[in-house]
Amino acid sequence: MYTARRKIQKDKGVEPTEFDETVAQSLFDLENTNQELKSDLKDLYINSAVQVDVSGNRKAVVIHVPYRLRKAFRKIHVRLVRELEKKFSGKDVIVIATRRIVRPPKKGSAVQRPRSRTLTAVHDAMLEDVVYPAEIVGKRIKYRLDGSKIIKIFLDPKERNNTEYKLETFAGVYRKLSGKDVVFEYPITDA
Repeated sequence: MYTARRKIQKDKGVEPTEFDETVAQSLFDLENTNQELKSDLKDLYINSAVQVDVSGNRKAVVIHVPYRLRKAFRKIHVRLVRELEKKFSGKDVIVIATRRIVRPPKKGSAVQRPRSRTLTAVHDAMLEDVVYPAEIVGKRIKYRLDGSKIIKIFLDPKERNNTEYKLETFAGVYRKLSGKDVVFEYPITDA
């Protein structure tokens, strides 16, 4: 049973797609060949993987991991993403925790919905996963006269070197996942 198949676990009865299996195979290969990631990757697995067209001819690989394992994935995030980007040459890799949105309770219902399961909370958490390892230091929402809105996200300038080339990918992936238009920037600091 020590195959790439154990690196992906879907809901009951759902078969993994071909791309899911490709990503699981590359995780399995990393576990067997890369000594510094071997012990960290031993107990980790993914839920699914999707390929997203970002802009023009650029593509991104979005890997959904179980919510419980997100801390373990964050420990090795930088090294894992670097290695996976080598395997999927020319594609940016983004790791996102799988979260569930629960609809609001009906009138008269005594059941209270947890704050972490609301649409807003899930989209905010998803945004933080997309830009990781950079941190969000500010957020502005610009409402236009025609009713549309643009969300400006300010990222921590310390991570500028590692994330600046990915800003377009971040915006494209977040738009695909949540349907919201975002613009990523770095705050201008007065020297």
